[in-house]
Amino acid sequence: MDREHITGLARRAGLEQIWEKVRGSERLTAQDAVTLLESRDLLAVGALADVARERAVGPDAYFICNRHINHTNVCRNRCLFCAFSHEDGDAEAYTLSIDQVLDKARESLTGGVTEIHIVGGENPGLPYSYYLEMLRGLKELAPSVHIQAFTASEIVYLAGLAGKPVEDVLVELKQAGLGSLPGGGAEIFAGRVRDLVCNRKISGEQWLNVMRAAHRTGLKSNATMLYGHIETPAEVADHLLRLRDLQDETEGFNAFIPLSFQPANTQLADLPGPSGYDDLLMLAVSRLVLDNFRHIKAFWINVGLKLAQVSLAFGVDDLDGTVVEEKISHAAGVDTGQVIERDELVRVIRAAGRVPVERDTLYNVVRRYDEAQG
Repeated sequence: MDREHITGLARRAGLEQIWEKVRGSERLTAQDAVTLLESRDLLAVGALADVARERAVGPDAYFICNRHINHTNVCRNRCLFCAFSHEDGDAEAYTLSIDQVLDKARESLTGGVTEIHIVGGENPGLPYSYYLEMLRGLKELAPSVHIQAFTASEIVYLAGLAGKPVEDVLVELKQAGLGSLPGGGAEIFAGRVRDLVCNRKISGEQWLNVMRAAHRTGLKSNATMLYGHIETPAEVADHLLRLRDLQDETEGFNAFIPLSFQPANTQLADLPGPSGYDDLLMLAVSRLVLDNFRHIKAFWINVGLKLAQVSLAFGVDDLDGTVVEEKISHAAGVDTGQVIERDELVRVIRAAGRVPVERDTLYNVVRRYDEAQG
């Protein structure tokens, strides 16, 4: 889309000043973020985000061949927005043994998986040694596969189990095979929101401190935000700017993933949840505000493959990956599949006019699917 046309869209939407900042690579303010989040002109916001995306990554759109493993759904936190967690003893509660975790990983190794992604509940019945043994076992099974595991909240919990500082635990986990952190558990940083929907979980400041410590130890991470429940635009803006500030400080985040709240089967099931419009707007605003994050990811499991494909024109440059098995979003009622083939991701990205790029966890290129290579 040419700049003159975008200028017209911005003028129509009352976003001329923000467009001038985007065009000049000038950083947006918290008020700019709120203005964008309250805009009712999705096409205008998307056009601005697409300029920022093109500047960051060019025509490329990324995906990974990965395998999700959720080792337990027993969790002490019982967040109101979570349909995945259970009390120990519930009929649907489960905890995988180390051998079961390894069996799930082994099933996927023939498919060219480069990442094993592990998150789960904070299960009071599991000792600290379980996590170290799991990492060591996975690393022995597949030395070349990157292990991305444990949210910041899980890390704080593990530090409590071990009776050690967070940074010491991160070093031990890294030595056992941990490659990076996935970035979950951020929810919304605002204390008002956390007090209402996840009051047993670590604070937003603690989440940021865990990521700061992880980056100090040489572990990269992703960052997330759960939106579409009780948060306000100002609280979303605060969340984004605090992430941006930490990225300025550490440069340790690989990607940002806005996670669309799924109300079914949760204690907030009376809420409607975000619409497709809301999803695309949030992805676009994330691209515009997080100017120091190279990658903005639409988690296709969460928003659906078709909307994720459309989001490639709204600031997104990553669709996550093959996944294989995902339990957290599906517990909340999403009706997407749990696995997608590499060829289908390539097809979806090409159809959106982007160049498919298979990556590893740290965004090293595994293969570019340009026309010359097929």
